[in-house]
Amino acid sequence: MADTLPSEFDVIVIGTGLPESIIAAACSRSGRRVLHVDSRSYYGGNWASFSFSGLLSWLKEHQENSDIENDSPVWQDQILENEEAIALSRKDKTIQHVEVFCYASQDLHEDVEEAGALQKNHALVTSANSTEAADSSFLPMEDESLSTMNCEMLTEQTPSSDPENALEVNGAEVTGEKENHCDDKTCVPSTSAKDVSENVPIAEDTTEQPKKNRITYSQIIKEGRRFNIDLVSKLLYSRGLLIDLLIKSNVSRYAEFKNITRILAFREGRVEQVPCSRADVFNSKQLTMVEKRMLMKFLTFCMEYEKYPDEYKGYEDITFYEYLKTQKLTPNLQYIVLHSIAMTSETASSTIDGLKATRNFLHCLGRYGNTPFLFPLYGQGELPQCFCRMCAVFGGIYCLRHSVQCLVVDKESRKCKAIIDQFGQRIISEHFLVEDSYFSENMCSRVQYRQISRAVLITDRSVLKTDSDQQISILTVPAEEPGMFAVRVIELCSSTMTCMKGTYLVHLTCTSSKTAREDLEPVVQKLFIPYTEMEIENEQVEKPRILWALYFNMRDSSDISRSCYKDLPSNVYVCSGPDCGLGNDNAVKQFMSQELPLLMLRSVVK
Repeated sequence: MADTLPSEFDVIVIGTGLPESIIAAACSRSGRRVLHVDSRSYYGGNWASFSFSGLLSWLKEHQENSDIENDSPVWQDQILENEEAIALSRKDKTIQHVEVFCYASQDLHEDVEEAGALQKNHALVTSANSTEAADSSFLPMEDESLSTMNCEMLTEQTPSSDPENALEVNGAEVTGEKENHCDDKTCVPSTSAKDVSENVPIAEDTTEQPKKNRITYSQIIKEGRRFNIDLVSKLLYSRGLLIDLLIKSNVSRYAEFKNITRILAFREGRVEQVPCSRADVFNSKQLTMVEKRMLMKFLTFCMEYEKYPDEYKGYEDITFYEYLKTQKLTPNLQYIVLHSIAMTSETASSTIDGLKATRNFLHCLGRYGNTPFLFPLYGQGELPQCFCRMCAVFGGIYCLRHSVQCLVVDKESRKCKAIIDQFGQRIISEHFLVEDSYFSENMCSRVQYRQISRAVLITDRSVLKTDSDQQISILTVPAEEPGMFAVRVIELCSSTMTCMKGTYLVHLTCTSSKTAREDLEPVVQKLFIPYTEMEIENEQVEKPRILWALYFNMRDSSDISRSCYKDLPSNVYVCSGPDCGLGNDNAVKQFMSQELPLLMLRSVVK
């Protein structure tokens, strides 16, 4: 119960996203008393991952949240004469323009349901024959309790003897399903007592599914716990800041990872694989021998470009795309370097930024596999939970479904001195970290937010079919029109523990210029087709078929100066939500930010 909470802490963290969780773990490990609260019923905020039924619950919760009215504050009586209150928002306005489509057969006669899932409701989705997108007002409204996503504890493992590479990269599928549990009000991660066999890697049955296999919506519901659907789509650079932090802090023992198996390119209406390593380049049939030598020479230069300033001096003020035109590279090689290695667009990066991105890509090659990227099993949402677990191990206290009504500020010092929670309890602290979405419109009135366009697709096959059906791919689709942005596509197979066998989970991401559907649907139409009964019989269909689709816009609150927040107390520190970048460096940089006091700057490593 809330009245059992201590009345004083060293640090209070509001929000369980990745930046907040990293900082909470650091503070707890350095011996500080940490209270970590979240008004949501799950860990991770906009960094979370959901099962299929959990995602439906999230959609329902999002609709109900939009109907919340801020009641007159009942905590005003607790504010003293020398104090003032900064009210926090009860509404989460970070998600907008939610549209859901179901193309899989909706067989009403199949009485199949995932344990704990919402009842199947056709109001939730727009069918393949409908021309109008499902509005959030059409989401299911059953009075069913939401399943809580909490940080499930894995059995502790002995750290690797090699601290520099002590990261478990899994090459086989792990059987078993994760159970998510949490107490009604106060949640402290604890080791799960699940069957040991769930942690034993077992070779996956890679038997190819029959070509005419019919996947229904009922099947997706039935296998819903096989899905772990990320709200934000990211990968980990194998030598990035987050990987280094995971290893040095020993948090990596709480998670497993898989290597991204291939990098793809989209050219002239076709998807093709891009050679990454030296061996791939020389074995590639897409490049001529002359092109192979050109490419290797240029990539060798990029690895140590700072040693040869004359090679790029005078080009700093032009785009990386224009710079590539000045090099001895064919148009084919320019395209590969720009979109599949530097992973930028014609107008997005300067010459220096492009060279840095190319060097970073090459620097990460070979550490854990044939590509620079890793993906966490069970989804991106595992990462905040791993750091929450470390915080809890060192004494941090966790409360989900626990909202904070206001921050209490001393009028004279202009410092925050306490919070008042939903039960009216005043909790004192020295430092406060607040995720951006908790601030009211008044406090954020000067903030100019960007938006991220997101789409999540469940498909029946890969965008590039090969002998193996267990491929994890990343593809960048260039923008076709000025003012638009390149779209990043990440395709996950069932061995990542994010989707059921026989399906793929596809994430599309770009910086928003319109609604998510308007931004991303043109790319979806290039790569996929809707799933219809007629096409099941057509074995000549080459494109993957969409079984289910979700579009939404997410707020990008990264890189906002604290001066933009109105009347922000000096000891209240703001953590942003996910940015649009591929990696997680922005989250780690918030932990390392010089704006934080020495307390927060202490490494989680002793």
